[in-house]
Amino acid sequence: MAAESLESLSALATQLSEQELLIQQAVRRFVRERYLPRAGQLFEDEAFPRDLIGELAALGVLGASIQGHGCAGMSPVEYGLVLQELEYGDSGLRSFVSVQGSLAMYAISAFGDDAQKERFLPRMARGECIGCFGLTEPDSGSDPASMKTHARRDGSDYVLSGTKMWITNAPFADVAVVWAKLDDSAESVAGFLVERGMKGFETPRIHGKMSLRASETGEIVLDECHVPKENLLAGKRGLGAPLRCLNEARFGIAWGAIGAGKACFDAALSYTGERVQFGVPISSKQLVQAELVHMASELVKGDLLALHYGRLKQQLGKLLPEQVSLCKRSNVAVALDCARRSRALLGANGILLEYPAIRHMLNLESVYTYEGTHEIHTLVLGKALTGHSAF
Repeated sequence: MAAESLESLSALATQLSEQELLIQQAVRRFVRERYLPRAGQLFEDEAFPRDLIGELAALGVLGASIQGHGCAGMSPVEYGLVLQELEYGDSGLRSFVSVQGSLAMYAISAFGDDAQKERFLPRMARGECIGCFGLTEPDSGSDPASMKTHARRDGSDYVLSGTKMWITNAPFADVAVVWAKLDDSAESVAGFLVERGMKGFETPRIHGKMSLRASETGEIVLDECHVPKENLLAGKRGLGAPLRCLNEARFGIAWGAIGAGKACFDAALSYTGERVQFGVPISSKQLVQAELVHMASELVKGDLLALHYGRLKQQLGKLLPEQVSLCKRSNVAVALDCARRSRALLGANGILLEYPAIRHMLNLESVYTYEGTHEIHTLVLGKALTGHSAF
């Protein structure tokens, strides 16, 4: 009932095709039936449900936006709807699919040769090969040009050394798309497909996170790791290649975050309708209604913003990076605000994993920061509007 009331305000379904609605409903059913009953426990246990990877693959959501090579070839809006439904379940669930498809698989699809595409993409679409994306380093986050990971030629191989940090899927990934400098310049950055079992390649897991606990996060440690030249992504040099991948992922995050916000809204609307104080449901109180109305208004605007840019991407084939920054920045901020308001409306119960608010609130603190921090996207837009760079 809560979801229907919110969706009736946006009338989003009236703007979707039959195919888009079918995809949305299929993923929604999977999340409700297969993920949500375990969501709180997975968060508490710091566990990603690897047993669901095959089911995700069967839904066609791994590399969903890629054409050919066993991938579903979904439109931008179809893919956005998928990610929104997944993040209604948990940001960690959406992150797994985003990294597999929009980062690792997209990098191979966009910059790999035919042999690399045929070798990796079909298996990745089936969930038989898991990928991760290594760009961020311990001392290189918002400034990727300062990366220290480097590669040197050694006969027919490349030898990679360096450390990547905060890498989703790294602890159990079969292949890592690693970005390294061939010399000291940012223009020399190249991508390499580093495979599990290569000597000098380790992926220790990061423990103790209070956010994205149901997502397995780790490091990529490269200690004189020999990578054959056949594993070089030769399609493009420089930071433009990894940043193009990140732009794909940010577009999906703009959709996904609204899913987390909707989950928090639904929980707040349901709880306040059942919670009786002073002899009446607290949803009959003005202050509570004001909070619910604010959340609903912002979520509807976020939905429509994502749909607008999704249709534009479908029409033009791409979006301006600044448009993606605007959508990611705005929608993640909306979702985090809704999570905090939902937690407050649930009172003390809001901190229990029995309810989704605290889990989404903690997760969204990371989403607010990764794939370009809120502040960096602010400066990207500031430069676009004024013509002056504040970096």
